[in-house]
Amino acid sequence: MHQTLRPAGPARPSAAEANEAIRHLVETRVDDEWPSDAYEFLLAEWATASHSETSPAQ
Repeated sequence: MHQTLRPAGPARPSAAEANEAIRHLVETRVDDEWPSDAYEFLLAEWATASHSETSPAQ
């Protein structure tokens, strides 16, 4: 019987999902305070997803 392996950690978002999360973060910020830590984290997630989605398959 064939078993599918589960990922060891949480799934990473797609580039579109990360982009949507960035938009939501920017649109819902409070008191014009810039959420730099959250923004940097989401930007890194977006960059990773964008790179993996555009890299040629090996």
